[in-house]
Amino acid sequence: MAEPTVVCPQCKTEIKLTESLAAPLLESIRRDYEQRLTQKDADMAKREKALHEREAGLQKQKESMDEQVAQKMQQEQARIAAEEGKKAKLAVGNELNQKVQEINDLQDILKQRDIKLADAQKAQADLIRKQRELDDAKRELELTVEKRVQTDLAATREKAKKEAEDEMKLKVMEAEQTIASMQRQIEDLKRRAEQGSQQLQGEVQELELEALLGTRFPRDTIQPVPKGEFGGDILHRVIGPLGQQCGTILWESKRTKNWSDGWLPKLREDQRAAKAEIAVIVSQVLPKDVETFGLVDQVWVAHPKLALPVAIALRQTLIEIACARQASEGQQTKMEMVYQYLTGPRFRHRIQAIVEAFSSMREDLDRERKAITKQWSKREEQIDRVMQATVGMYGDLQGIAGKTLQEIEGLEFQGLLDFTTDEEKPL
Repeated sequence: MAEPTVVCPQCKTEIKLTESLAAPLLESIRRDYEQRLTQKDADMAKREKALHEREAGLQKQKESMDEQVAQKMQQEQARIAAEEGKKAKLAVGNELNQKVQEINDLQDILKQRDIKLADAQKAQADLIRKQRELDDAKRELELTVEKRVQTDLAATREKAKKEAEDEMKLKVMEAEQTIASMQRQIEDLKRRAEQGSQQLQGEVQELELEALLGTRFPRDTIQPVPKGEFGGDILHRVIGPLGQQCGTILWESKRTKNWSDGWLPKLREDQRAAKAEIAVIVSQVLPKDVETFGLVDQVWVAHPKLALPVAIALRQTLIEIACARQASEGQQTKMEMVYQYLTGPRFRHRIQAIVEAFSSMREDLDRERKAITKQWSKREEQIDRVMQATVGMYGDLQGIAGKTLQEIEGLEFQGLLDFTTDEEKPL
């Protein structure tokens, strides 16, 4: 560490401060500092003493001034109290007289108000009685309106229920409508055929069958067989969902009084000539062992009423066989299995189940139609009775209340006419 130096102010010579040189210098500086500090302490003591003396003088002056102020305050308070006492006595006397006058005026006003209050209470009693009568009439009217709303709500719910039932039965109704339309055509053709010859009746049934198949299967090719070619009446070429030809059904229509077994070999020959996969005879008269339809000597026999269900089943079978043939072309075993299924009892049972399901659906629809018609008639009569009672009650209230009873929409004259018109409209 470098030693401290001192520069001479005259010659500018730097002198190093060694311990021997610095000790007297530091001692001199310390003594000078202590003298100055002692002098400052003495000056501070003098100033504090002067301040204490001045503070004591100020305290004495303050005490003297407080005593003078207190004396003046007591004198002023005594004078103000005397003056205020006089003023208060005068003011209390005047105020008392004024209060007495005000009490007398208030008593007069209370007497007048008592008289007016008695009149008002009487008027209020009359008003309450009238209001109670109006409330009773209003409640009766609200009850009438509520009953009508409940009646309308019940009718709306019944209508919604009917719409839901109709929507659920839409598909069944479409099938039933198709069957009913075909049956109407059949019955019409039957009535016309009964008036002609037996040959004409057979032609009518043939046309009926052709129309039935053409309507039910618009994508298929339904062609009448020209007279003198290979026999049969209708050649039905089945077209699959992808537009492919799946097979052919040869239809023969018979309308005679007796069944002939000779029809079977002739139709089989016609089937071979037409290269048809299936042959069907639709006849009014069936063999002894066949009730509705069945397979007799490799020829399907069916009643005219079951022609459409049989056609649906046979057509679906041809489509499935064609798809199976296309998927497994060259597999003779599967073809034999399909042929065995087509000519076996399982296929006949399935067709019979379809026909029975159609018959059951038709019977259910007839029963539901009768039940719904009965319910409609019953509800219509109930609505008429409720409406007559409501109108009668409203007329009684209007006769009692007069013009004060407000008009109710739907119960006025025009509304009743509109309601009657709507009720008379056919369903």
